Amino acid sequence: MLRERTNDKTWTDLPCFTLSCRSFPHSCSTLGRKIASLYHSFTSKPLKEHIFPPLMNMLIFFNFFKAPFLVDLKKPELKIPHTVNFYIRVEPGVILGIWHTVPSCRGKDAKGKDCGWYEAALHDGNPIIVYLHGSAEHRAAPHRLELVKVLSDGGFHVLSVDYRGFGDSTGKPTEEGLTSDAVCVYEWTKARSGTTPVCLWGHSLGTGVATNAAKVLEEKGFPVDAIILEAPFTNIWVASINYPLLKIYRKLPGFLRTLMDALRKDKIVFPNDENVKCLSSPLLIIHGEDDNTVPLEFGKELYEIAHNAYRNKERVKMVIFPSGFQHNFLCRNPTLLKTVRDFLSKQWA
Repeated sequence: MLRERTNDKTWTDLPCFTLSCRSFPHSCSTLGRKIASLYHSFTSKPLKEHIFPPLMNMLIFFNFFKAPFLVDLKKPELKIPHTVNFYIRVEPGVILGIWHTVPSCRGKDAKGKDCGWYEAALHDGNPIIVYLHGSAEHRAAPHRLELVKVLSDGGFHVLSVDYRGFGDSTGKPTEEGLTSDAVCVYEWTKARSGTTPVCLWGHSLGTGVATNAAKVLEEKGFPVDAIILEAPFTNIWVASINYPLLKIYRKLPGFLRTLMDALRKDKIVFPNDENVKCLSSPLLIIHGEDDNTVPLEFGKELYEIAHNAYRNKERVKMVIFPSGFQHNFLCRNPTLLKTVRDFLSKQWA
């Protein structure tokens, strides 16, 4: 029994404290079992199984690199005109940050307007692009803003999406998660666009997100209005072993097997080559001759797979841009906008 004297006054029994003391050995025993279980789990697997899966996840998404830094994503007008920031909740714990840039021709109308006005503008008849960016950085990256400006000047609405874990979006990136993000944003947009068509535009890693999402929507019975794949790969395995940063390690004994096991454990596939076999949406593939990050050969191979699989061959097209624009800057080619508009106009006629 516990007693304590303070200022010559005796405290009575302290039952709560007594109970804590009695339960302390039990708590220690439980903690000890948990530590032992974690230790066994760790030591029962090779060290590479603890290191490589999270390492590959980090290298594939690179979402921790949130450049450009010191950008207030809630104030897009500081980076690009007639643009508003808003958020969409995909699921509990996952809220996506999105920038909506209206066509430049509506720039004056958009001045001083709130999110409600921008949302209503989605059914004004101007085509809409949901832009799914590549790995690293966020929606304010300079090369992404360059593309958005070109598309806006060309008469498009552009929704620039930061997947979960990118920019100020919450959650952690996984292939399944990014796919859910793209499906959610596309469906949200279609629900507000009326008869205005909506196109999924994926760049680099975003091409995998785009075809994953398009396949899900196709299976739901709602094919995407159109898909544009900029600098696509066939699947993430091929893209990874040819990634410049990893090429130097390919000859190390067991490296490729370890890499494959890590991708399999993380469930990272992004199978563009398999997805395009299941699609019916108009599909435009664009790629640069001097793309050293995702070589042109992958885009060509993906086009051949899609062209062979599509029943309507006119729905699949590939345009190769000359050297000078590398992986991120096809938007600087003066013919890009015309290429996109001509293709979509023909498909949506």
